[in-house]
Amino acid sequence: MKILFIGGTGLISSACSELAIRRGYESFILNRSASTKHPLPPDAILLKGDIHADETHLASLMAGHRFDAVVDFLAFTVKDIERDIRLFRDKTDQFVFVSSASAYQKPPQHYLITEETPLENPFWEYSRNKIACETRLMDAYEKENFPVTIIRPSLTYGPSQIPFCMASWRHPWTVIDRMKRGQKIIVPGDGMSLWVLTWNADFAKGLVGLMGNDLAIGEAFQITSDEVLSWDQIYLEAYQALGLEANVVHIPSDLIVAHDPDKLGTLLGDKANSVVFDNSKIKRFVPDFSCEVKWAEGLRRSLTWFEAHPEFQTIDRDMNSMWDRIISAFEHAYP
Repeated sequence: MKILFIGGTGLISSACSELAIRRGYESFILNRSASTKHPLPPDAILLKGDIHADETHLASLMAGHRFDAVVDFLAFTVKDIERDIRLFRDKTDQFVFVSSASAYQKPPQHYLITEETPLENPFWEYSRNKIACETRLMDAYEKENFPVTIIRPSLTYGPSQIPFCMASWRHPWTVIDRMKRGQKIIVPGDGMSLWVLTWNADFAKGLVGLMGNDLAIGEAFQITSDEVLSWDQIYLEAYQALGLEANVVHIPSDLIVAHDPDKLGTLLGDKANSVVFDNSKIKRFVPDFSCEVKWAEGLRRSLTWFEAHPEFQTIDRDMNSMWDRIISAFEHAYP
């Protein structure tokens, strides 16, 4: 198969492009440049360009190519989707759009989430934009026969990312550094909300397994682990891995958002809710899909990676200060 990854060097996309190459697929990656964290996989063919830049240049890059599948990790708005439809209408047999499980109804009306769960998120513009993208693509599929497959990942991580609900995504070592220095760590709510963490290479098995599958056209799939943990369990595993005593403080999500409005979407519109995913659909379409890396193992793999790459042990000073202010406000109100 001939595959085009738009992105291809991010946390999730790098695992997908690496797996495609291992399976012998001719893999092209459209990207501005190679990533320092996730280098271009060997044998990948780089098409150097910015998907958000000049469309004429992009069309020239695509000239002479036709792909069995195009996977876009970098489409976030309907404007992006309109561009993709123009670029790839006659260039691919399958267009795979990477959406988000945060698009599902918030707050959830049922504890078990399936692909049929309504899409509605009044808290997070990012999620609403993904919903609008899905709506436009399904309209193109139904009216124009545009060959779309929709993928909804939840919180997916890998060696270079340590995912917490109160974290700095660009500087993930910040929370680990606080733990090591004995500073308090915020866990939203009472810590009992359920969540699912998915190792990036496990996710890749589901996505790559759908490529070239004609039955997946016009379908949506969530791809996550089946391991369900509370946020307390997630954080306490990190303390255990570091050999430290836990030092967490439970703070209501509303209070956190009052001090840090940017968390409205990622907390009230996502991680403050309990989520349990039914992955039976992806398992029907990709029988060999399974998530082998549990949180206890994946966390330790990530810690090992960061210890071997001290240049990425960067600290988010602004986020640290914000967390300290939130903790101080909470303890003042509720000593």
